[in-house]
Amino acid sequence: MTRAAPAFSLYGETPASHDDDFVHIEEIAARSQRYAWEIGRHVHHGLCQILMLSAGEVAYRLDEDAGSSEGPCALVVPPATVHAFRFTPGAVGHVLTFAESRFVHGAPERRALVETTFARPAALALDSADPAAARLARLIGEIAVEFRERGAGWTTAVEGLTAAAVALTARLLASGSRGQTRGREAELYGRFRALLEAAYAEHRPVGWYASALGVSESRLDRASRAVAGKSAHAATQDRLMLEARRRLAYIAAPATKIAYELGFADAAYFWRFFRRRAGVTPAEFRREARRRAVEGDGAARV
Repeated sequence: MTRAAPAFSLYGETPASHDDDFVHIEEIAARSQRYAWEIGRHVHHGLCQILMLSAGEVAYRLDEDAGSSEGPCALVVPPATVHAFRFTPGAVGHVLTFAESRFVHGAPERRALVETTFARPAALALDSADPAAARLARLIGEIAVEFRERGAGWTTAVEGLTAAAVALTARLLASGSRGQTRGREAELYGRFRALLEAAYAEHRPVGWYASALGVSESRLDRASRAVAGKSAHAATQDRLMLEARRRLAYIAAPATKIAYELGFADAAYFWRFFRRRAGVTPAEFRREARRRAVEGDGAARV
């Protein structure tokens, strides 16, 4: 059986716990060089990451998505995303890690911004001639300087710079895919995502989410399409499917038990749901995940 992905605060460090004020930044080489430039599959609970690669190349796996990117690029890693990286030796860049709770307990605008930016994993190609991309690189660099020097008020400076980096990342994600999303739509989708994280296994209809958020179904659907490029119903199904994939790949439990944990009263319905969306049965998916782990366990594969 495929081993469960280990949980860390920072790769290779235990325990995996952290406080609500956790923030950390380090150069890619500082950790990757110790592991021959390969960071094995693992997961962070409650932590957001932005990996900024200035030079070199990274092969990555973000949940079930795999690919490679050359610098300059940025990788967005939401909490609970199983991920792995393989860098070319000498790769230059930084990894910014912070507790999601550090920002979601603040103003509603900032909470929605973090929730929207980290709604799903993403790989973002950057143009060094783009002023916004250059600003993001500078902000990440400034965070690293404050974190290293720790002068008077450095924690306040780091928090402000990190919030600005998240805002710029959100803008670059939006401009790189669907254009600028209106603020109210982003705020609504952020609240929808937070509610979905708490209730996806309850199989609630879109109308339930809309009612809980105080909007119409059509309003919620428009926001979801504008921010995520999919209907609100598709978002609920994708979140359920993502959790099914994660558990089948990384938890050594019978598929029937996983089905019941995900709110399926009938294991046969779970089988049909999974096969319809993945094109393979849960057992076939698990065998393929096991094969990938045997062939390259511990390294990102593309």
